[in-house]
Amino acid sequence: MNRPKITIQELKKKISAYTFPESVYIVGIRGYYKDTMGEKGKNDRGLYDDAIILVGPNYYQTFNGNTDPSRQKPGIASLVPGLHYYKKGQHKISGPNPYAAFRPATPDESLPVTRDGKEGISKGIAINIHKGGYNSTSSEGCQTLYPDQWLEFQVKAYDLMLNCGQKKIPYILIAD
Repeated sequence: MNRPKITIQELKKKISAYTFPESVYIVGIRGYYKDTMGEKGKNDRGLYDDAIILVGPNYYQTFNGNTDPSRQKPGIASLVPGLHYYKKGQHKISGPNPYAAFRPATPDESLPVTRDGKEGISKGIAINIHKGGYNSTSSEGCQTLYPDQWLEFQVKAYDLMLNCGQKKIPYILIAD
């Protein structure tokens, strides 16, 4: 997969409305490839048609990601665009093979979501950032990265957070 081509200057313009003190952060751009992948002009589900960018001191890298649920389903969650905080944690914590990922850094691990077929904003629990799959984006509302890029993203983000003394990392989700 070709990685998103957004420059740091273009990214900073897109997130200029958000302020946060941390030097390491993640940006998700929902619909980044909406004119070149899937149905033209539409942000599709089930595709890695979004951009996820990791930024830190002397570091900038783009990744192919997904910021939507994998499919349409009544009640399924979609993270509301905005500034959200994440922490190091594990995904699939109730299964046999949990792995390093990012979990919401709120006391109850909730974030604001919309839900298919429902009006308004509600609470979504454990809207994680984790590895997606090859045959599916593997999202029930989470933010996922293409599997071949996941480990690079996760290891570098953990390393940058450690080096900068960050216990949490801002995630800015914007809709393009």
